[in-house]
Amino acid sequence: MNIESPKDAQVAPTDVEPRRKPVQGRSRERVNTILSCTVELIKEVGVQGLKTSEVARRAGISLPSLYRYFPNKAAIIKAIAQLHIEKLNGILQAFMLDFDLDEGFDHLIDVYAKFYRSEPGYKEIWSGVESMPELQELDLGELYDNADSLSVKAKSTFIGLDDDRIWLICVMLPRTCGAILRLSMTMDEAQAEKLLSELKLMVKAYLRERATLK
Repeated sequence: MNIESPKDAQVAPTDVEPRRKPVQGRSRERVNTILSCTVELIKEVGVQGLKTSEVARRAGISLPSLYRYFPNKAAIIKAIAQLHIEKLNGILQAFMLDFDLDEGFDHLIDVYAKFYRSEPGYKEIWSGVESMPELQELDLGELYDNADSLSVKAKSTFIGLDDDRIWLICVMLPRTCGAILRLSMTMDEAQAEKLLSELKLMVKAYLRERATLK
């Protein structure tokens, strides 16, 4: 796929990478503690109210010790977001084994909805993705990588369409579903269920128009 995407654009360098990769068990445990304490704090005060000094206090370490692993707040949030993406990729890979675009897509939406509502810190972190360039880059990277994989599977379903069009479909559907799923997190459970039912109808109508479903 040769389409230039936003993830290929130049962005201002920001130090959001971990400073040390935990190798020993003690280091891994310390990083896990930092991440779990950060999630709990985000649930209490939100992303904007998060302070690294409070993360260090909750984790039982000094602030300089925290900075040995993460240079700033954005780096900690990005590490948590990457864990979310890894878990979501596992869900998507399970869907791709059968690639049932009819009933399978309904199930995929339900599983994603449950993840979005139950995964610690997900709602708070990803609801502000537009305000964090590092999360935007991560989000788009995941979207385009998944579209590459999905489009390979989709060629046997979208008969008569060129590869570029299939790839764009595999970008559009997940992004549309993701936006509506995130919107559903702002609603009460009953209202969210109705919204997701409408989403499933919309997706099926589109697929039946575009694809040859068995």
